[in-house]
Amino acid sequence: MTRAAALSLTIFTGFTGLVYQVTWQKYLATLLGSHSEATAAVLGIFLGGLSVGYALFGSVTSRIVARDAKLATARRLLVAYGAIEALIGVYAFAFPSLFRTAQSVSFLLPHGNPGIGFVFDVILAALLIGPPAVLMGATIPILTQALSRSLDDATRFHAFVYGLNTLGAFVGALAAGFYVIPLLGLDGSLFAMGAINLIAGAIYAGLGLRSRAQPPAAATPEDAEATDASGAWAYLAVALLIGFAMMTLETTLIRLAGLAFGSSQFTFSMVVGAFVLCIAIGGLLVSGLSKVPKLYLVINLWALVALLVGLYFVLPQATYWVFLMRTAFSDLDVAFFMYHMAGIALLLVVIGPPVVLSGSTLPLIFHHLRDEYGELGSLAGRLYSWNTVGSLLGALIGGYALFFWFDLHHVYRFAVAALVVSAVVMTVRLFELREVVVFAIAPLLLLLALMPPWYSMMLQIGLFRANEPPEGVFDGYRAFVENQVEPRAKSLLSYEDDPTASVSVLRLEHPGQGDSVSIVVNGKSDGNTHADYQTMSLAGVLPALMADKIDRAFVIGWGTGVSVGELAALDGTNEVIAAEISSGVINATPFFERYNLHAATRPGVTLLRSDAYRALTRSETKFNLILSEPSNPWVTGVEMLFSREFLELARDRLAEGGVYAQWYHKYETDDASLELVLRTFGSVFDYISVWEAGQNDLIILGFADIGPAIDYLRLIERSRQPDFKAALGRMGIVGEAALLSKEFLPVGTWHAAEFEGSVHTLYRPLLSNIAGRAFFRREIAQLPFAGYGEAAKVGAKNALLRRYTDFRGGTLPEDERAGAIRQACKQSRGFGVTLVAAWMNESPSSPAFKASYDLAIDWIRTKFPDEHDPEGLIEALSTLFASNPAERQMTTPESAGRLTDLYTDFYYHAEPFDPAALTSAWSACRERSMNRNQCMQQIPEGSDKLIRLLLKGGDAVETYVSECMSRTFSGPLCRAGSSEARDLLNGITR
Repeated sequence: MTRAAALSLTIFTGFTGLVYQVTWQKYLATLLGSHSEATAAVLGIFLGGLSVGYALFGSVTSRIVARDAKLATARRLLVAYGAIEALIGVYAFAFPSLFRTAQSVSFLLPHGNPGIGFVFDVILAALLIGPPAVLMGATIPILTQALSRSLDDATRFHAFVYGLNTLGAFVGALAAGFYVIPLLGLDGSLFAMGAINLIAGAIYAGLGLRSRAQPPAAATPEDAEATDASGAWAYLAVALLIGFAMMTLETTLIRLAGLAFGSSQFTFSMVVGAFVLCIAIGGLLVSGLSKVPKLYLVINLWALVALLVGLYFVLPQATYWVFLMRTAFSDLDVAFFMYHMAGIALLLVVIGPPVVLSGSTLPLIFHHLRDEYGELGSLAGRLYSWNTVGSLLGALIGGYALFFWFDLHHVYRFAVAALVVSAVVMTVRLFELREVVVFAIAPLLLLLALMPPWYSMMLQIGLFRANEPPEGVFDGYRAFVENQVEPRAKSLLSYEDDPTASVSVLRLEHPGQGDSVSIVVNGKSDGNTHADYQTMSLAGVLPALMADKIDRAFVIGWGTGVSVGELAALDGTNEVIAAEISSGVINATPFFERYNLHAATRPGVTLLRSDAYRALTRSETKFNLILSEPSNPWVTGVEMLFSREFLELARDRLAEGGVYAQWYHKYETDDASLELVLRTFGSVFDYISVWEAGQNDLIILGFADIGPAIDYLRLIERSRQPDFKAALGRMGIVGEAALLSKEFLPVGTWHAAEFEGSVHTLYRPLLSNIAGRAFFRREIAQLPFAGYGEAAKVGAKNALLRRYTDFRGGTLPEDERAGAIRQACKQSRGFGVTLVAAWMNESPSSPAFKASYDLAIDWIRTKFPDEHDPEGLIEALSTLFASNPAERQMTTPESAGRLTDLYTDFYYHAEPFDPAALTSAWSACRERSMNRNQCMQQIPEGSDKLIRLLLKGGDAVETYVSECMSRTFSGPLCRAGSSEARDLLNGITR
């Protein structure tokens, strides 16, 4: 009973261990940054701590057994282990306070030398997570010794401890990413896990105190002291190689899964979960063996090598097969978990067999050590210590360092090579075939080196982003490659797997418009010199137009370099510092020189390979402009740049009159994600405005005071200067009105609207979870409606285009008006249509109006292909600018309801609708009393009414029915719609 209860608890301690690891990673990213060096350092610290713990507690266990041998009891081991689990729980409760103290210490110390500063912060990180990681290393050596009644059942119970603890880690890997951290936040997750450890510790201690005396499952103390384990080096070396190989493979498969599923936190959780589950299964399989011949370990290792070599030729196809699986699921929330569970199942089928074999390896090695040396705790500790050192090396070398020189397929082959060496060493050790070492290893390693590379074009194709299945995708993998992938291979200019990401450069042809170049990171385009040019350029130029000065700028993300190039080309710019996390992106710079004004070689431009959070935190410079251009928020590591803490940091690094600018992608996200971003933005900056940069791209601006945000005269004056005018011309923005038409949410409007809700913080990270689910649904976000109450008044007052129009006498010249409409019709929102509808009430016979009207019609037909009456849509919008009830014709609930929808969809603060026009439309709403059948039923056959109608003549019945059908009244549909419209205009519903 005691052993069963103790084994069951290892599931829960394994669960907490994985949740701790993920949670600590997110904490320490704010100290070390989210770049690859930081990730490798955190993983190395955690694994290093485990390694020390395995060795330390293995030795401690042997001493406890030696002391307790005379008492013939194992009581102290379970009591001691209970105390260790409780201590881990106490540390979890203290960690948030300890972390904030360490963070304060880090900020107080000078960081003039970035390398020295990073090393110091790594030491702080080691002091934070090293102690609990060491304590976690007590599980296998102590419980193996405590629960094994004899040497004969040691292998079985060791495998049970290893397998069940790892099974709990599998559940923890999934729960951390999908549920625990999104629900509880970082602090809450630690507190919940700490409570579990405290309860587990109390139960372990109770089990130890209640257990009956048992003889120790080890040799006598004298024999134990005489045991010479120096010959165990081969087993320990193999354990190290296995650790290195499997950690390297896990890193490689996480990267491959990111190219197939998308590099979100859910993909990471799936791969880690699948790995851990298979390792647990491997350990549990050994627990079911009654006998373990030495041939089992050798066969296990060679089978592992063979499976991974075969898998090498399958893995490059992952992007194709995962997409086929994706087509089986709808873009709905209910399918989200089903899809990811199917993804785990697919991973188990593909990588399961070799990883299960790897999970069996350590218990099998332990069995041979136990047979040869007859001691449990110490050898178990040494075995897992060496294995964890191998995992540490796999994280630092295989998961980081090798990517500076090699691509994914090379790194994969390094891992398999390590397994080949381990298989040969174990074969020689168990069967004493020493002379075959050189002859066996050399040809096998040569064969590995000669295997063909993976198909780069297939890896970076990004099928996971496709909204519709590409042509021929269901014709089979080979046909798809031949017909769809290979013809595009000539467009691949470069491909590189760096320590952070897989980066490729593609050249795309645009008939009649030349070609363009895209930077593709982990299968997702992060910038195209054609489709994204206006957004990338405007992201740099727009804040420069509005800031007091443009002397110093800090840019987060290099991408194509267009934003940096445009900033550096402005006359007033003296220094532009760009922080880019990916060396692959930096190495791709030469391909974009003709598009980014040779940004990298411009005077004053400094390109840092660094995590932006860390670079900005350690900077003592005040900047006039800070521009953030991260990838989509569902991408792992990006959500930090949208957190309240980072925005506060950026605000504090702004000089007086400075501007913070954020590029935000509306595609592959949803309304909830966008609102969360804006609420967080608004919680830091007192004044924000939102501009549409291009199709489905926004630029969010943050100001410390309102002055720069509404100084349209300075903005216009600067836009006429040669440098700014040239920059705007390259974007296709000609004229002041065209530039100002891109403002969507004027400054002050967001705060006046009083949108309430949670914000995204480093310690309560919400964004990646919400955005990841929206990415699965393939949604496109829309800004929340703010055309009501005080928000509408503030928006109309502060809208720059409206202020400019008033400055020009209340009406713009037709050419400027047409230019604003032309620019607005290039955007995803229908502001151009709104401007045309307003113009319709003034001078619809103008030739300039006719051209703009045709542009608006084309926009509607493109944006809403199911709209059968685009002319009627514009005419309906025009009625929202006229509110005279006397002229209002009767409306139906359907037509009035459409006006309500148009009011919210096309509301433009620079040309606001009249709310009285909407209420007037609803006041004229009438419902039909009855249809023809209902009217006919009012005159049943044989009634006096029917006889009188028939006596009046044959048309009397039809006349009666027509009159009956023409009767209208303000019914429940009209009243409900009118109430909804009033609530909309009062901001009660959004």
